[in-house]
Amino acid sequence: MRTDLLADPVDGLDEALAAVDAFDDALVAGLLRPQPAQTDGLAALADALGGTPLASLVAEAADKTAAGAAGEDHFVALAAARTALMGSVHDALTARVADVTGRPAAEAPEQPADGDEPAANVLAAARAWLCDLARAGWQGLDHELVGGAAPVVSAMLPDPALRRQATLLDGFAAELAASCPGATLDRIPVRRWADLWSRALLLTLPGAARTPAGSTATGRLLPLGVDVQEHATAVQAQVHAVFEPADGAPPRLVRAAASAPKPDTVVGAGLWQLLRPRMSLLTAVSEGRAMDLDGMPVTAEGDLVWDDERARVGEPADPFATARVALATATDPVTAPLDRHPVRIAVPVLLEGYAAERADDGTVTFTVAGHRLAVDTDRVPDAGPLTPEAIAASGACLGLLRWDAGAFLLQPLAVETTVRKKTVAVHAGAWAGGTTDKAGVRAEKAATDAVAVLRERAGRLLRS
Repeated sequence: MRTDLLADPVDGLDEALAAVDAFDDALVAGLLRPQPAQTDGLAALADALGGTPLASLVAEAADKTAAGAAGEDHFVALAAARTALMGSVHDALTARVADVTGRPAAEAPEQPADGDEPAANVLAAARAWLCDLARAGWQGLDHELVGGAAPVVSAMLPDPALRRQATLLDGFAAELAASCPGATLDRIPVRRWADLWSRALLLTLPGAARTPAGSTATGRLLPLGVDVQEHATAVQAQVHAVFEPADGAPPRLVRAAASAPKPDTVVGAGLWQLLRPRMSLLTAVSEGRAMDLDGMPVTAEGDLVWDDERARVGEPADPFATARVALATATDPVTAPLDRHPVRIAVPVLLEGYAAERADDGTVTFTVAGHRLAVDTDRVPDAGPLTPEAIAASGACLGLLRWDAGAFLLQPLAVETTVRKKTVAVHAGAWAGGTTDKAGVRAEKAATDAVAVLRERAGRLLRS
């Protein structure tokens, strides 16, 4: 890996993000009657798109919005401009990552053909609500405004073609509702809400949610590690792996995810009880085994649509051996156009021969060939034996290369460390299929008790 490239500046990156931030700041107070500072933010966005196919459209939208006369089409143009800028940042960073890893990229899939469109009136209602949000701004939030999303989401949910938009709107509205009234907020997640707003608005356009046709995967799946993402009411485990096609085609990186709703009393290793029934791959990961796939559906972006009926446990497969042998030649997956955002960057890498250092405040850094790389230990889940101490004592690390707050950092998925003069691998997903570890057993038992109580209460409510 050319880790020296991670610290080199990326041309145009700061300018693109500055234009995005200027527009995001304009959304805080709302675009109904923009003030001079807000019109400056709109102009910055338009200037950043100068010389692109969107230039005239965005310039008109910025002028109309600055005059307080913006319609839905103008807000859509602004959302498209912001999304294009974040996409350019994503592309520049992924190009840099490709230079660092030296891995080939997969070919972009053909664009999806025209198909049946979901109910236009429901999408128009969603678009109208999102435009009202932009006019009011985050400081103008109130329960009446936010509550306008409820009937739209209710109308969307019965239609499977609108499930993606409904989920996004529902989650966004719930987050806004928890922050009402906006005028009293001490801190506003400016970029996050602007991300959600612009994405939701573009997904109301005809054809925006259409995806390229997927395919099927037959061959051997070699897991690398598990990324656990936990929220108060939900949990997801995403397995990153190398897939070796049975037809001899080049190996490629893929992902497989399992998600589940969860009560806030289920934490730590107890999370696996919610996820195991949904994906047999988790057991294979904890046992260090490959899986043989037969016709497993896979999207153009490399996401396996997991079906236990199409997978069986294979031979032992050590993730570090997989990384050393196959990771360098595996093709990186492509990213869907609307998913091009820096937060989506999560590239599997293997680091060896580094010097690990843990500061007094607990932060860990790796020094590789004289270059320092920050390690994001906050992303290491409590649902496994991997700890900051084990990471700081390691000599090899399998992780995800990410970008956050203006810098690249590494999220460890597994490390190799020395225990009693023997090399031992410690994996974040080691408890996914069950564990004999004392701490893991205690957490599993606590989760079992909590789930049993909740099920008993739910059954009592249903009977009454």
